[in-house]
Amino acid sequence: MQKLIVLALVGLAAQLVDGSLGMGYGLTSTSLLLMYGIAPAAASASVHMAEVVTTAASGISHMRFGNVDKEIVLKLIIPGSIGAFLGATVLSHLPGDMLKPYISIFLLLLGLYIIFRFIFQYSQSDKAEGKKVSKKMFIPLGFIAGFFDATGGGGWGPIATPTLLSNKDLEPRKVIGSVDTSEFAVSLSSSIGFLLSLGANEINWIWALALMMGGMVAAPIAAFLIKIIPSHLLGVIVGGMIILTNVQTLLKFGNLSDTWNSFINFAVFLIWAFSVLYAMKKHRNPEVQNRNITKSIHVE
Repeated sequence: MQKLIVLALVGLAAQLVDGSLGMGYGLTSTSLLLMYGIAPAAASASVHMAEVVTTAASGISHMRFGNVDKEIVLKLIIPGSIGAFLGATVLSHLPGDMLKPYISIFLLLLGLYIIFRFIFQYSQSDKAEGKKVSKKMFIPLGFIAGFFDATGGGGWGPIATPTLLSNKDLEPRKVIGSVDTSEFAVSLSSSIGFLLSLGANEINWIWALALMMGGMVAAPIAAFLIKIIPSHLLGVIVGGMIILTNVQTLLKFGNLSDTWNSFINFAVFLIWAFSVLYAMKKHRNPEVQNRNITKSIHVE
């Protein structure tokens, strides 16, 4: 019972981050399940089953707060769904114990990328400067993001959100809301793929339900928080959490002594804490805030 409560809280926290960043639910939840010893396919399947409900709740909440661009959603869901279905099918036919360290490495790298991406983002209200994302880009973007989301248990947001944020004409909150909303179709396709490949007996329904309940509570809160909390700070926090949990999984496959394990954990935690403090300091920097105001004026 205690484990289920913890999972519900994890689902709540993960959805708060995901709904505010457009990424983080699958990565955070899958990382925790892998750390508890669940096989990669079963972990990813359980998370995606929970996400079918949480992403639906999140999408409805984002639409109510005006955070969704329907054109982006329509362009992402078809290639994303195809990639997710194929990714789930591929993962289901690979040996779990052999694959687990590689999935953890993939998640760890995504965690590092999230920190790198958001530690330099001053404010969620900033519009990213860069080249426009062409219409043709949505097909490979959706397919790749969907495929890695299914195989890694997370990846839709970390791949799709930063890419779309490079479009200077797109409002960040609408990018995040649209990616979150389109994730419903991706999660549904992944779940169908896992059900056909693994069977219902291989999915941990109790764990999926616990994650689902926490996520449903957090979905409307996250849609509101997107307007008041700086996304770069949340990005650094979730990135560090993903790294820390996957380091635990990788250490289990090593033959290091307890001393080295403790040292590595302490070093990772210290770097994570420093990154959070650095992000907070940068956000409070008057020069940075003035620069943000100037950017907003020019954009408008």
